[in-house]
This record gives sequence, structure tokens and C-alpha cells, in this order.
Amino acid sequence: MTADVKEAAETAVTDYILAQETKDQLRFLTCGSVDDGKSTLIGRLLFDTKLIFEDQLAALERDSRKHGTVGEDIDLALLVDGLEAEREQGITIDVAYRFFATDKRKFIVADTPGHEQYTRNMATGASTADLAVLLVDARNGLLVQTRRHAFIASLLGIRHVVLAINKIDLVEYSQSRFDEIRKEFEVFANGFDFETLQAIPMSARFGDNVTARGQHMDWYSGPTLLEHLETVEVGEHALEAPFRFPVQWVNRPNLDFRGYSGTIASGRVSVGDELVVAGPAKMSRVKNIIGAGGEVPEAAAGEAVTITLEDEIDISRGDLLSTTAHRPDVADQFAAHVIWMSDEPLLPGRPYLLKIGTRTVTATVSEIKHKINVNTFEHVAGKTLELNEIAFCNFALSSAVPFDPYEANRSTGSFILIDRMSNATVGAGMIWFALRRASNIHWQALDVDKGARSEKLGQKPAVLWFTGLSGSGKSTIASIVEKKLHIDGRHTYTLDGDNVRHGLNKDLGFTDADRVENIRRVGEVARLFTDAGLITLVSFISPFQSERQLARDLMGEGEFIEVFVDTPIEICRQRDPKGLYAKADRGEIKNFTGIDSPYEAPQTPEVHLKNVDREPEDIAEEVIAYLRERGFLGS
Repeated sequence: MTADVKEAAETAVTDYILAQETKDQLRFLTCGSVDDGKSTLIGRLLFDTKLIFEDQLAALERDSRKHGTVGEDIDLALLVDGLEAEREQGITIDVAYRFFATDKRKFIVADTPGHEQYTRNMATGASTADLAVLLVDARNGLLVQTRRHAFIASLLGIRHVVLAINKIDLVEYSQSRFDEIRKEFEVFANGFDFETLQAIPMSARFGDNVTARGQHMDWYSGPTLLEHLETVEVGEHALEAPFRFPVQWVNRPNLDFRGYSGTIASGRVSVGDELVVAGPAKMSRVKNIIGAGGEVPEAAAGEAVTITLEDEIDISRGDLLSTTAHRPDVADQFAAHVIWMSDEPLLPGRPYLLKIGTRTVTATVSEIKHKINVNTFEHVAGKTLELNEIAFCNFALSSAVPFDPYEANRSTGSFILIDRMSNATVGAGMIWFALRRASNIHWQALDVDKGARSEKLGQKPAVLWFTGLSGSGKSTIASIVEKKLHIDGRHTYTLDGDNVRHGLNKDLGFTDADRVENIRRVGEVARLFTDAGLITLVSFISPFQSERQLARDLMGEGEFIEVFVDTPIEICRQRDPKGLYAKADRGEIKNFTGIDSPYEAPQTPEVHLKNVDREPEDIAEEVIAYLRERGFLGS
């Protein structure tokens, strides 16, 4: 190879790489009901755009003979259905992402499941997509799952839809059947605010109207699927939206440099622009913008940059920078749609971690306003939210966060919910609007505070939280402890589970949702008693770790003392002072802890009381000794 030929080859490679880097990118998903041909369609796109290597093609031929569903032909769906369980059942379970490119555009496509039980997977794929390809089997028309996926796509902010009426070859390429399904869907989707809706008749198996025109559909004059994907305009919203920059990292390589790194969520920024930190409203001007290749005069949505400011102001990870002219909302309460993704139900009042942008706070659902029947779009009442259900809820957060309504900005209007115990993602949310009901309520400064009250009483306030199974001896031990404290001149109050249900909580039952609300209310009352300087004894089964943690979080440092009365359930059954275990065994009591409702034992309680073959008086002395050793009882 001569030097000129080598240089020309290197130049060609460099030009090709630069062309790929500067190409526009479209993220889309395929969705619809089971067996509508989603995986086959993606396989056809990969096959026709020459993105299958020879070894992949050979493996595909072998797999088609073993798992294929199209006779002697290559089963293109197997390119995407990567899980063995999917291949054996002929369905898509996971969300499979694939990349391909043409001369005009790069594409990332998500193949999402069709079965109802995997709706959460479909929502995951839709959350980052710009366009949805909704497949319909021409023989079956619009099905329940077709409508469900269209609704979720609309809810998640997808504004561009392709109605791919597939398997048109199995209805003899009928134009009348195509028109019938198209018109039915247009009527159905009338209220979904889709900006573009392109209906395309196709056969993914044979390639008709996927990347090339079909020979049997001269009556169709619209674009092929690939032509539409290459030309549809979807990326302008993020650029036109107000500037939003979630700070992911404060960059301090040395004492002379302080920059704020992250990816621009929306809008544009230029050197000299005046920015503000959402919430504290601290302002400064952009001094430098540093991109991957060095300093740049401006940057736009999707770019990862480091921004330096002219003034040194306090900015941390989780803060959101915006322009002074277009600021986001800042609130600690808002209303949002939620898609629930956990096998364990969502329970109002239970604390979860809410991650929005780069900030994470504690949040609870204060009210489920209504659930949405995704088959009929009816609003229905509900106290809990089960797997794959969608609801409109009110949220209360531990601190105010900046955000935009989801319909205005998908990046700053969306969040995920995380279980505090397992750290698993359990829900996805889209914020609709802020709740201003607490904007005029402020903490009143009082001249007599908790410190003054506890000093007057000669004791440190605390909450002794007795937890254990029914019949474990909680109430008995708590009562003895309070008697001993009273004799010693201490100021106390006991909140007993049964007693509280006669008044404050008499409207609550024993479902998981009611148990969570029961503990939330008691925790708030215990906090007030602690503020009064009292030693408060709480005797509740309180079966869930999450709710006990909620109560702990309400108290000051060191004020919450978890007392685990550890009595085996066999002994609790033998005691059964109220006959409750016997009734539960006969099915007369539902949701009974230890029988058909779980008890999550404390892992690291402050006081662990083993209550087997011991006298309650002796056990109570352990609690008194703990209080005395740690200075709660004064001098």
C-alpha cells in the first residue's frame, strides 16, 4: 500500500467516524399486544440495514431450526428475543435494546413485552423514547393491550406514533381492513395529544413497507417505516425548552478551579448568561463552558459539560441551574401520575426515596386521588397500588425540590421511587403540578422549647417504641416500665395500640395500608409528646421496618429507642390472651400479623428483650437500666 493510498484510507475512516458522531439520533420503541410481530420487525430492520454479522446469521439459522415459528425461513424475531425463556415461549419478556444506522440517522430501538404482566417493562422502554411504533395484527385489530400501550406512551410524553398494521399479508393485503383499523385508532387516540400519527400497512416477515415498498400494496402511497423514521422531526422540544442543568458533580481539581458538571437536560446556555440556583435563588453569570474537546462558547440539551461561574456561590450535587427569566417550580408537595413497578403494593404514608434528576429525598404518597383503568380510562378509587397499576397521587416530600410539569419537560418532570429497605426501583412518576397548600404555613418560633421543658422536668425526652408479635408481652412490659418511671418521679405517657384505635385511629382497619397510616399518626403524636419533654412509651405491633424507620426519622438524634420484645410465635399462640390467634386460624380475622400478614423483625434494636421463661418485672428492669445508663433519667 502506497503512502497516498494509506493516507486516503485513513482519511476515509476518519470522515466516516466524524459523520457517525454528528448524525442525528432517534430513540424509539416497539409495543403492542403479544404476537403482533414486534421482534420480527426489529429483526427485519437489522437484517435489511446490513447490521447482522456472518456469525450472527449462522447462529440465527441454527436457532430458527430449533426455536423458529416460520417454517423453513429464518425467524428474524430471534435476533431480539435474547432470553432463553423468551425463545422457548415465543414471547418477549425483557426490554431488548438494539442499535442500527442508515446514511441519514442513528437509531436506538427498544423491543418491549406484550404481555400485561410485563407492562412495567414497556413503561421502562417508553420513558426515554421519542417515538412509539405500535404494532397491530391486521387479523385481530385493536386489542386491550394495544390500547393500554398507546395510553402509557401518551402518559409518558411520547408525541410521535407509528401505527404499524402488521401481517397485512394474512388478510390478503386488504386496503379496506387497513383503513378500518386506522380509522378506529384515530378515534380512540383523539385525546392523546400525539403530534404525528402515521399509519403504515406492512408485513415484517416478508419486508413489505418496512425498508422497501411492498409489491402487493400499490394502493398505499405513504412512506415506508424506515423512511418515516429517518425524516420525522422529534428533537426540537428539548432545545426549545428553558435551560435546565442538574448538577451531578462539583469539579474541584485544585484550589483555583470550581466547576459544575452534568448533562444539560433542556435548552441552551452561553458564556455570559445569568443563571440561578433553583430554590435558594443564588445568581451568577457563566464564566466558562467546558465540553469534551475544551472550552466552547455555548452548549445545548444532551451535551455533557462543566460550567464555571463568575461568583463563588454554594452549589452542590442535586442542585438545578436555570436562567433567571425561566425558573422551575420549587415545592415539597406535588401531584403526579405514578406507574407502580413492584410486586409489593404502594402504601400511602409509607416513606420511599424519590430521585428526581440528581437529587434524592424522602417522600410519601399522602393520598391516592384515583387509579386509572387503562382498559377503559375510568377513574376508580383505591387505597393501594398494585403491580403495573397507574394512579394519580399527591406526594409530600421531606424537602422542597425544583421541577417542571412533565408535559413541559420530561427530564425535570419525571422521577423514580426507590424502596428504602431493598434499594429497588418500585415506581416511576410524572409530575403534573405543584401543591401550594402549605406555602403559607411556617414553623412558629416558641420561647419555651423542648430543651426548656426537658430541663424543667429533669429528664431527657425519648420514645420507647415497643414492637413485637401479638401476645409477645409488649403492653405488659411497657406498663411495668411506666410504673417504675412514675414511682421514680419521671413524666411519661403511654400510647397503646388497642387504646389508640378507640379514638385517634378508630377509622382504620388492619390492611397493610391502614397499618401504615396507623403508625404514621402515632409517630406524629409521639413526636409532639417528645417535644413536650416526656418519656413516651409506644406499644404497637408495628410490623413493617419501613414504618418504624419513619417514626424514628420524626424524632431527634438519639430520642428513638426501639425495644424489640422477642417472643417466638409458638409461645404467643399458647398465651393468646385475647383469643386472636384462634380466630385467625379459623379465618375469622384477616391480615393478622404472623398468620397471613408478615412481621419484619428489627435487625438492630436499641433494646432486645428475650421473653421466654422470664418474669416481666425482670425484663422491664433491662429497659430502665438502658435509660439510666444513657442519661435519660437525669441525675
